[in-house]
Amino acid sequence: MRENRLRKIWREGGTVVNGWLHVPSSFSAEVMAHAGWDSLTIDMQHGPVDYASLVPMLQAISTTDTVPVVRVPWNDPGLIMRVLDAGCYAVICPMINTREEAEAFVGACRYPPEGYRSYGPYRATLYGGEDYTDHANETVVTMAMIETQGALDNLEEILSVQGLDAIFVGPSDLGQSLGHGPGMDRGEPEVVEAIERILAAGREHGLTTGIFTGSPEYASRMAQKGFQFVTISSDARLMASAAAGVIAALKGE
Repeated sequence: MRENRLRKIWREGGTVVNGWLHVPSSFSAEVMAHAGWDSLTIDMQHGPVDYASLVPMLQAISTTDTVPVVRVPWNDPGLIMRVLDAGCYAVICPMINTREEAEAFVGACRYPPEGYRSYGPYRATLYGGEDYTDHANETVVTMAMIETQGALDNLEEILSVQGLDAIFVGPSDLGQSLGHGPGMDRGEPEVVEAIERILAAGREHGLTTGIFTGSPEYASRMAQKGFQFVTISSDARLMASAAAGVIAALKGE
C-alpha cells in the first residue's frame, strides 16, 4: 500500500505544511499540489466543495506526492466512509466535543474489528494499492477538531480514544466559544492559554496536534511551539491576496 507521508514526517519529528482548498476545481487543486505542500485539505465543511467536485480534486492531487486530506462537514459516518472510499488519506472531523463523538468518528474510519467502516474502496485501491484494505486501518489518519468550550471540558476523555491519531485546533470557533469572536492568529490570553493546553494534552497522549493559521509567520511560531500540522490560509485567500497585491502595486505606480 502507498505510504502515508503524514505519518512518515511525524515519525521523523517533522512538521507537515498543509494547504487548504476551498475552490471546487480540479485544476486549481492540481496547481496547489504542484506548489509543494506536504498535504492539501479539501474543505467540505465551509465553501462550495461537494462530493461531485471532491473526486476530481483528489485525482488532481494524485499527480503529485502531496497527501490528500478531507475535512468533512460533520461527524457523519456515511460521508466519512465515502471520502475514504474516494481515496483521501486523512479525515479531519469538526466539532468533536465528547468521547462518544470521537469514538464514532474513529470507528467510521476503521474497518472491523477496530471500527465499523463498510467495505467499498472504489477509488482508494487505485490510489493506495490493491492491498489497501489490509493496511488502511494503520495508514489512514484520523484528526478530530478541538474548537469549543465543551471539547476543552472533555479534552482528556477525547484524547484517550483508541485509534485517534491527531487533533486540530479550530481557532475561529474556539475563539467564539470562549467569547472573543472569530479569527485565526489568536493573541487573546484566554484563547492562547486554551491552545497551549490543547497542545500540551496532545503531546501527553502521544497525538499529533495541528492548527489553522493565517500567515507563514504565525505558522512558523506554532511549529516552533510543537505543532506538527500547520495549515496556512487557503487557495481562495491566497489568490485574492496575490491579485490584490498586483492591483495595488500597479495603481500605486
